[in-house]
Amino acid sequence: MERMPQTPSLVAMFDSGTINRNLYQSKEEVCSELYFQDNNLLSGSLEALIQHLVPSVDYYPDRTYIFTFLLSSRLFIQPFELMAKVCHVCVEQQRLNDPGTDKSHIRKIAPKILQLLTEWTETFPCDFRDERMMRNLKDTAHHVTHGDEMYRKNVQQIIQNLIRKLAALSQYEELIAKINAQSADRMAILKSKPQSIQRDIISVCSDPYTLAQQLTHIELERLHYIGPEEFVQAFVQKNPLDNNENCFGDKKKTQNLEAYVEWFNRLSYLVATEICMPVKKKHRARIIEFFIDVARECFNIGNFNSLMAIISGMNMSPVSRLKKTWAKVKTAKFDILEHQMDPSSNFYNYRTALRGAAQRSLTAHSSREKIVIPFCSLLIKDIYFLNEGCTSRLTNGHINFEKFWELAKQVSEFMAWKQVECPFEKDRKILHYVQTAPIFSEDGLYLASYENESPENHIEKDRWKSLRSALLGRV
Repeated sequence: MERMPQTPSLVAMFDSGTINRNLYQSKEEVCSELYFQDNNLLSGSLEALIQHLVPSVDYYPDRTYIFTFLLSSRLFIQPFELMAKVCHVCVEQQRLNDPGTDKSHIRKIAPKILQLLTEWTETFPCDFRDERMMRNLKDTAHHVTHGDEMYRKNVQQIIQNLIRKLAALSQYEELIAKINAQSADRMAILKSKPQSIQRDIISVCSDPYTLAQQLTHIELERLHYIGPEEFVQAFVQKNPLDNNENCFGDKKKTQNLEAYVEWFNRLSYLVATEICMPVKKKHRARIIEFFIDVARECFNIGNFNSLMAIISGMNMSPVSRLKKTWAKVKTAKFDILEHQMDPSSNFYNYRTALRGAAQRSLTAHSSREKIVIPFCSLLIKDIYFLNEGCTSRLTNGHINFEKFWELAKQVSEFMAWKQVECPFEKDRKILHYVQTAPIFSEDGLYLASYENESPENHIEKDRWKSLRSALLGRV
């Protein structure tokens, strides 16, 4: 193993220019069931890739390889099985069970194996929610440390850090469940306690800059808790590549990613609700202009997810049909934002703006300049199409590692963005309103829209009548 070519550095590896996409363009280099070309690992058998993950006295895998393999291997093998195999290879290869093994040899290999375990627990802590995984971690650590006090303390530190991370994650998930439980249907509350929801967004926060900053707080907090593996788990369930036994449909494995998508939908519906709710046309127009300013500030911050959610809410049919309201709105700024987020040419304008924000983030001197919050649904779609459009196994049975470099490149960029600390001061009152204020369902939005600006044709009139009957009990 020590003669295997080292994978390139983090920056070089995730620069797509370094990867030769045509596996058969020139003669491949074959090394112990691993195929390299121009020093880039392109494919290998699962067993050889596991071997390549395990350190030896003279070898430690490149960090980009560790991240890429741990991220993508779950398409072929469950993490607890991988950990068991890693433990087995460590023990056999380094003769850790052999009573005659030299202590100095163990002292050379132990720090490397513990470093690998540290990287695994820090980057993919959710893997260790599985008790089998935790057992394998402790078994591997036990074999490596051989009762050596110094290493025993290292292992304790690894496990304590992991437990802290998992506790923080559980706490966050409970908080999101609690927030979601507080959010109610606005129509139901209007019927039972109309006086309880007289407030609107401007009465809570009249400054669009402040609201954009509070939305950025929510985005960064929710991004922070999405594990990189969730992007892969999202399609492991739908597209089992091997046997069904290797495919596990535990919703918990993607719940933070799903909660993030739900947050986008909630923000869109909140925007539409706030616009459709006021009885006075002038007030509705003022709220539309307010949200245009919020969206513009989100763009300036680099918060593309909130920006797209706001535009999405303003483009919902119940909002866009309010022609008399829109006639009172100065739409020049909105037109510019819509142009930036235009879906044509595969969101070319947005992708250009995202690259600009990513570049700014790399050279940033302040936390504010570091903020990059991608349009999440498009990121998920990109990763999905990367997975669907490229085979995971080659005809010789090897795993197509070239594909997984690309996958890891996309996810690693996201990993850097989600680590950014939010530089803005929190306003709990605004945060609470945005996350829990009652919102209309789609039917509720249409009804409010028709009540404010009468239906224009027979189809709209029929729908209005049926909604009044169903939601208000009126004919």
